[in-house]
Order: sequence, then C-alpha cells, then structure tokens
Amino acid sequence: MKKLLSIFALVLTVFLITACGSSSETDGDTSGDNGNSGEQSSDEGSGEASGKLAELREAGVVKIGFANEKPYAYQDENGELKGEAVAIAKAVFKELGVDEVDGQLADFSQLIAGVQAGKFDVATAGMAITPERCKQADFGEPEIQYGEGLIVQEGNPLDLHSYSDIADNPDVTVSVMSGATEIGFLKEMGVSEDQISEAPDIPATFAAVQSGRADATTGTEMTIKMALESSDQDALEFVEDFEQPDIEGVPSYGAAVFHQDNDDLREAYNEVLQQKKEDGEILDLITPSGFSERNLVPNDLTTEELCQG
Repeated sequence: MKKLLSIFALVLTVFLITACGSSSETDGDTSGDNGNSGEQSSDEGSGEASGKLAELREAGVVKIGFANEKPYAYQDENGELKGEAVAIAKAVFKELGVDEVDGQLADFSQLIAGVQAGKFDVATAGMAITPERCKQADFGEPEIQYGEGLIVQEGNPLDLHSYSDIADNPDVTVSVMSGATEIGFLKEMGVSEDQISEAPDIPATFAAVQSGRADATTGTEMTIKMALESSDQDALEFVEDFEQPDIEGVPSYGAAVFHQDNDDLREAYNEVLQQKKEDGEILDLITPSGFSERNLVPNDLTTEELCQG
C-alpha cells in the first residue's frame, strides 16, 4: 500500500512539474506575443515620427512660402509675416504644436515649385484652387473666397470696366503678375495673348501701367485695391464698377498648398481649419486684413470639387 502511495505521489509530482513548465512556456509565449506587438507598436510609432507633422513638431518651426501679396501674405515694414492666409496658418499650426513660422519670400509663380522641391513645408498666399494647380500639389480645404479687380490710368481714359472691354479693343494691353489666375481669366474672356504681358509682382504691374507700357493691370480685388491705397500715388485708379467675369473660377477660393507626399500634414491642417470654420474663429482671423463675412467659404464647398473644375 505504501509502495502504491509512493508511486502515486511520484506521478503526481511529475504531472505538476510538467504542468508548471507548460504554464511557464505559455507565459513565455504570451510574453513573446506581447513583444511582437510591442515591436509593431514601435514600428507604427516610428512611422508617425517620420511623418511631416511630427518632423515639424520636433523642429518647432514651419517654413512657409509667400509672395508678398497684401492682404493675403506679405512682409510688413518690420519684416514680420502678415496677412489673412498667414493669420490662418499661424493659428492652425499653433494648435498642431508648431509655434514658430519661418517666412520664405518667393515669386508667386514659384510657390508651388518651392513646395514640390521641399524648399517650403507649405505655401500660404491665398492661392486659388484650380484643376491645373491640383495636378502639381495638394491644396488644403478652401479658406477664403474673393473676386477680381482692375486698375487703369487716372481718369480711365480707355473706359475699361470689364475684361470684355479689354477683349473688344485689341490695342489695349494689360500687365499681370506671373502665375496669377487672371491670365487664364483674361484669355477665357477673349483677350488675346499678345495683349497680355507678365510681371514678377504687383508693384511691377503698377509700374507698367504708370509708365504707359500697359493700359491696365488686374488681380484679386483686395490685393490690387490695398496695394494701390498703400502706394501713395495718384497716377492710377481702381475701377470701382468693375464687372466680374462670368466664368468658371470666379469667385476664386484660396487655400494653403502642401507637397503631395505630406498627406498627414494636410489632413491634420484641414481638421483644425474645419474646427475654426465651425466655431467662427476664421472670421476673426481674416477681418484684420480687411476681409468680411462675404469672403467666407460656403460650408459645403470642398477642394475636391474645385480640383475637378
């Protein structure tokens, strides 16, 4: 009997040791699974860390390309970056954890190229969303809407009140900033290519009209009106009764521009922008630059629609 009990005790001990060993191995396997999960989480974390937004957060600064076009994005007399597009970008990036803005001045026509080349992290110039531009870079959601304006010599000697008036007189010439949507608008309204000359910026277009090398210049309404008011000269005149062209693309809708590989940055930017639209903060950001409620974007309008044309 004692022999049987001893055998039974021995078998039971072996069983318990084996069970404990299996349990330890299972625990080890489980720990191994967690280790794999940990490695996966680490990989995902690395992916996030390599994203553009995480890169900017770590650096604490975002490089913004702008074209010195008041009131959208411009450099004031103290060298500070100002304008409605800048105000929006600064507010959005602050919420995204990027407090410092490094303004990078460029010709308007070079802004998208600068984003493509990585010279700028984003371009903020109230740039109009167009199907052609959408092929070259990714736009954020629309931030503002605006119409067109016309500036002529004092007294408007050629009686110009629309793009059609320019098209109807082949002797009239118009100077336009390179890369501006107005070049396409003019052509669509029947203005011939040989009537259009290009200049690097707004002051250069003004100089062309003032010197008689061009009869008129055109651009977004707020841009050229404010530029004329600040130029302190009487040789030119803003056409107050300008007739807006009835064509696709007018009014225009401006937005920030991103590299096509930086979806994470653009999506995060859009999310904060949408919140600012919904809570009304967007109006507070644009009014100091002279804009008003009429410049707000309809709630149901998207960049996707505008890119499709």
